[in-house]
Amino acid sequence: MKVGIFGQSNNDITIKYAGQLVDLCVKNKVSIVFEENFYKGFNEHSEYADVSTFSGYEDLDRNLDFFFSVGGDGTFLRSITFIRDLEIPVIGINTGRLGFLANIQKESITEAFNNIIQGNYVVQKRSLLGVQTENDEGALNQLNFALNEITVTRKNTASMIKVDTMLDAEFLTTYWSDGLIISTPTGSTGYSLSCGGPIISPTSQNIVLTPIAPHSLAVRPLVIPDQTHIELNIDSRADEVLLTLDSRMYTLHNKSKLTIEKCSFSIMTLQLDDQTFIKTLREKLLWGEDKRN
Repeated sequence: MKVGIFGQSNNDITIKYAGQLVDLCVKNKVSIVFEENFYKGFNEHSEYADVSTFSGYEDLDRNLDFFFSVGGDGTFLRSITFIRDLEIPVIGINTGRLGFLANIQKESITEAFNNIIQGNYVVQKRSLLGVQTENDEGALNQLNFALNEITVTRKNTASMIKVDTMLDAEFLTTYWSDGLIISTPTGSTGYSLSCGGPIISPTSQNIVLTPIAPHSLAVRPLVIPDQTHIELNIDSRADEVLLTLDSRMYTLHNKSKLTIEKCSFSIMTLQLDDQTFIKTLREKLLWGEDKRN
């Protein structure tokens, strides 16, 4: 078995639990491939030197069985920029805060690793969204996809932006708001949720449109099929607007036109037999804290 490991090299907690993961790999004769920058930070605290490294998608070993993301959800989202369409299952070990994507708690690494070795898991496909721009070609280079959400927001102005929205070539509405979130089911527990969007099971075949502070009481989040072709025409009083793909930010010129569709590839995630999405909701959102339960 061969696994990849990625994390934030400047985080002592991440380094500590990555060391525990490495010890388990060595004990079970599992080969390791480190992300290059993470290995530099990790190796300052460890004598484990016999490893291969990678720096990006282009030189990542295609034969990896699993890819471990050690950190929070942000680290998990950065991990998928290495994986892309390679269909290598990503496993998130949470050394951060909330952890919807990185749902294996750091205190449970040994138990989780043993379950993975024994095959006590299922692989889930998570859909992604891709974006193309008409007026800013090349701005997004090869990273024009998002696992959580694509967001258009105002920049350099306190005024609202105007987003004309078309679904499958039919006009939906004009959003007058601080911005618009286009979320996958995976991202429904992220930014969209904080703006009043619904929680959607991660394997659902949907997209959520969630306006950010809309200037209309009639505007509400909308759930649509994930095969829908979305077109956005953006108008702002400023010269630029901000486009965010997960945690990656790009500046676009005003009057930009965006087209958003479901990506042709999916990200594979690992769900252990004892860590379901419903259980994660109860734990992370504290639904089980009601005394009546």
